[in-house]
Parts: sequence; C-alpha cells; structure tokens
Amino acid sequence: MAEPTDPPAGLKRFLPRIGSPGYHLLLAAVAIFILGPLGGISAAFMNFSIGFFIGGQVLAGILGSAVTLPYGPEGKHGANYIQTMAASVAGMCGLGVLIQAMVWLGLPEPAWWKLVLFYLCIGMYGVGLGMLYTPILVDKMQLTYPSGFAVANILRALTDKNLLKRSIAKLGGGIFAGYSVGWFGLKYEVLGFSKTVTTLIGGWNISISTFGAGAICGARIAIPALVVGLIGIWQTPHLVEMGWLEKGQPFRKIGFIISLGTILGAAIVDILLIMIQAVKRYREKSGAAAPPAEDWKRVNMRNLVLWILFWGAGTVMVGSNVMKQPVLFLVVAVLLCFLFVLVNGISLGISDWNPISSAFVVTVFILSAIGLKDPTVGLMCASIVLIACSEGGDMQQDRSTGWRLGTNRLVQFRYQVIGITMGALLAVALAKVFMNAYPVLKIDQFGHKVPGAEQWQSTMTFKFVGALKGITEAKPYVMKAMWMGIGLGVIIEVLRKSIKASARYKEFAKNSRRGKVTDFTLDAVLLSSPYASSFGGFVEMPTIWWWTAGGVAGSLYGALEEKLRAARAKPGDAELPADMSTVSLVGGGLIAGESLAALTVGIYGLIASGALQKLFGG
Repeated sequence: MAEPTDPPAGLKRFLPRIGSPGYHLLLAAVAIFILGPLGGISAAFMNFSIGFFIGGQVLAGILGSAVTLPYGPEGKHGANYIQTMAASVAGMCGLGVLIQAMVWLGLPEPAWWKLVLFYLCIGMYGVGLGMLYTPILVDKMQLTYPSGFAVANILRALTDKNLLKRSIAKLGGGIFAGYSVGWFGLKYEVLGFSKTVTTLIGGWNISISTFGAGAICGARIAIPALVVGLIGIWQTPHLVEMGWLEKGQPFRKIGFIISLGTILGAAIVDILLIMIQAVKRYREKSGAAAPPAEDWKRVNMRNLVLWILFWGAGTVMVGSNVMKQPVLFLVVAVLLCFLFVLVNGISLGISDWNPISSAFVVTVFILSAIGLKDPTVGLMCASIVLIACSEGGDMQQDRSTGWRLGTNRLVQFRYQVIGITMGALLAVALAKVFMNAYPVLKIDQFGHKVPGAEQWQSTMTFKFVGALKGITEAKPYVMKAMWMGIGLGVIIEVLRKSIKASARYKEFAKNSRRGKVTDFTLDAVLLSSPYASSFGGFVEMPTIWWWTAGGVAGSLYGALEEKLRAARAKPGDAELPADMSTVSLVGGGLIAGESLAALTVGIYGLIASGALQKLFGG
C-alpha cells in the first residue's frame, strides 16, 4: 500500500501512519474488542430468538469507516480490514446454536475448551477453502456478492469526501428506508413499538435487504428464482404422491436439495471449462511463466494449500482425539467442505444467500447414507460443514469487497484469521451465557410447545435437531433428489454454454430488439442459470417475491436512468464510478439499513427483556 506523501493534517496527525504496527493494532483493537463482540451478541441473540442472523459485513463497514475517516480515501482499506475481522467474530458467534442443538438432543456437553479448539480448527479450515476458491468465484466468474458490493460502495463513499457529496442522498436514503422497514419487518411489537405497523409490515413478510440485493443483481438473476418457486408450487401435489413431501409441507423441504444439486451440476461444467482453458493457455505459451498478479491480489498458493491441509488434518485429529468422534465420518465431512464451500459460495455470490443450514442437513443425509446412526456424531461432523461454509462464504464475500477496492488479500486474510480465533471463544461463551441466563433455551422445543419460549423461536436449531432425529429413518429419495438436481444443472449449463457460444446467436442477441428480448427470456425464464434459479428452492415464496420485485425494479430504473443520463449529459460532468450507480447505492443502503435495524433490535431486545443484566450478572 502506498505511503501518504502529504503532511498529516487534522485528526490524522494523532493517528498512526498507514501500514505501521500501530495502525494495524488500532484497527484490530476496534474490530476485536468493540465491533466484533457487538455484532456477536446481536447475532447470537437473533439466532436464539428468531433463527437467523444478518451478516456483520455491512454494519462493521459503516462503523469501521468512522475510525478510518481521517485517513481520507486510503482509509477504505483500513475500514475493510476492520469489517473483515469484526464480521468473522460475529459470524462464529451466530453459530452458537450448535451447542443449543446438542442440549436439545440430550447429548453430553464437552468441556468449553474442547469446543473452542474444535470450532477454531474448522473456522481456519473454512477460511482457507474460501481463499482457495476466490480466483474462480471472484476473479474469474466475477460474481456480484451483493453485500460485498454494498460494503465496497459504503467504504468508498464514507472515506472520500468527493464521492460522499455525490452519493450521500442515495446511500443515506436507502439506509433510512432499510432501517425503518427492517425494524418493523422483524416483528418486534413486544418491544413496545406500534403493534399496528409491525403487524402490517410483518404480515407482508417484507425483507427489505432481499429487495435491495435483488435490485443490485437485476431481473435476469431475480426472475429465475420466481420461476422455480412457481414450478415448485405446481409440482407439490405430485411430490406428495411420490412420497418426497408430506401433505402440507412447502416445496422448499425438498427443493433445497434439488437446488444444491443444480448448483453443483453447473459448477462441474464451469470448473471443467476453466481447467480446459488453463491447459490451452499453458500449451499456447509453451510453458512460459504467467505474468505476475497485481501486488494486492498476490497469494502464495503453496502456503495456502499447506494451510488447508494442516487445518483439515487438525479438524480430523481434534475431532477424533478430543471430541471422540469416528475418523471415517470426520474425514467425509472435511472432504464435503470442498464441495459445499464452492456451492454455497456461488449461491452467496449470486443471491446474497448462504444456505448453511441446507448444507448441514444434506451432510447429515449423506453421512446417514454411508452408515451414520448416532445423532452426536451427526451433529459434530455436520458442524464442520456448517462452520466451514459460513466462514468460507464470509472470506469470499470479503474478497469481493477487496477486489473492488484493491485491498491487499494477504493482510485481509490475516485479519480474518484473528477474527476466527476470537469468534471461536465468544461463540462458546455466549451460547453458554445465554442458556444459563435463559434456561428455557435448554428445553427441547421440537415437536411440542414450551411455555415461555415465545421469544426464543430458534428455528435454525429446529432444522438441525429435525435432521439429526431423522437419521435413523431411511430416506432414499433425498439422494435421488440430489442426483436429479446435479443432472439438471449439467444439462442446463451445457445447453446455455452451447447456445451463447454460437456466433450467430451472439449477433442476433446483440443487434436486434427481438434478439435482446429472446436473450432476456432465455436467461430469465426458459433456460435460466442454475446459480440464479436455485434461490427459488432455498427460501419461502414471500422472500422470492421480494427478491424478484427488487430485481425487476432495479433493472427498470437502471434502464431509465441510463436514458436520462444520456439525454442530460454535459461535457465535463463528473460521474460516479461505473459500479456506484443509483441502484447499487440505494440497494446497498437497504441492506445496510436492515443490518443496522437488526443490531438495534438485538441490543434493544436484550435490554428490554433484561437479558443484558443476566448476561453480565446483574
């Protein structure tokens, strides 16, 4: 990173020089002792009370920018380091529900240090896999990663006065709208706010961040999810007849398995093509060395592979010798991480949705198919995939932010590693503290109503416990659904690649109105990318509607804005960077606003319910 040449001025005089040990100490202290625990408490509370939590990248990016603001435009990298570390802490803390699942199942609870060591090894392994796939998902495929996109825009705007002046109204308006709708959308009338408004917005199942992410991605990416969701509704009676669904169950109960399969099938095709291209380039250059990567992109691949091997082996060794789990299932789970970190990373990059609970459930099914019968083993081994996918996805999303900003990847990696260490400690500590403060969290709610548990829904724990209690039941249709999805993914991706590689089709799609409409219809409805359409199998229909509405609205406004800009353009007019359009700024603001609302709800909920006093022994 270049050193500043101008003499320090203002608050910058009192801050450590960029790149100095004091500079990194300042950033790490803010992330690990303030923003990380703040986001961690909020994530733990949300997962125990609602059953999901909103990632900490956007929130930590906003707050981190306040620390690095005096550094000017170069401060965006420091703010990125802060959000990378803080989000890792928060992400690990949100997974403390694994300990709750252990208690619900009546399993013996290991000593705290054993859990910390186990989770630490998995987290380190996950970030290594996330970095391994970065060149494919971020550099080669250039997936959107809507939250990562939002963080990049926020960091650029909040650390550059010129960009801030031209983007503050759009970004600020999006944040205000996201916060306002997000608060009531979380259905927290118990906190003393307007029950009428909360019920109205909550009844509509508004997910304002989903709308914002859809707007950033556009209609070509958003509409395919709706198509799959509608097909799922249409086929639900048939799936019930086949025995793949029980009467009254929604399509997503089996749809998420098919969707994971379609992503995997498409990924197989793309990875094979990338390998073929790599071999061709190697032959064309007669083995000549590839040009060196830019400094900020440079990664020592040998060291990265050694890192993955070390922590993968460490996960198996700790799981076997400390947690007393069978080596076979541990090894299978570690190997499955290679698959699911890629698949979930693609889903996160396309739709801003990391289906970690789906990966957990599918892992349990796969282990059951090879002989798993013990819920304890299932929980411990599937936890490997869950944590690795969560932290690997965070790594890829953070690298997408860094890709837009030009942030040094190795430094960012080190910040995330420190965040994983703190997060492993806090995850176990917060889970135990919450469950001790609220004994109702220890009572198994699966299959029966528990008095006093109204505020603590723990829906993610429900998924885990349901999957683990069902491992003794043979469900051959699960693997059939997975293979069907893989086959569909391969066929669709091969057809898409074949059609779009045709010179005649390219000419038709580019130079005629009918061709453009045909190309859009092909992408959005008839032969959608499995990466985009899979979102329709992961979530309920209300979420799909908001995702699609955002995509359509974003595309329509983007097209209108382009025409207006062309009509009003004047020589010498300063423009925002190409990827800081109105749609991306407002959409990113909506995501940021709901993140802030989630934090406020989490902290206010802790205060209003007396949880803070109990947490700190008051």
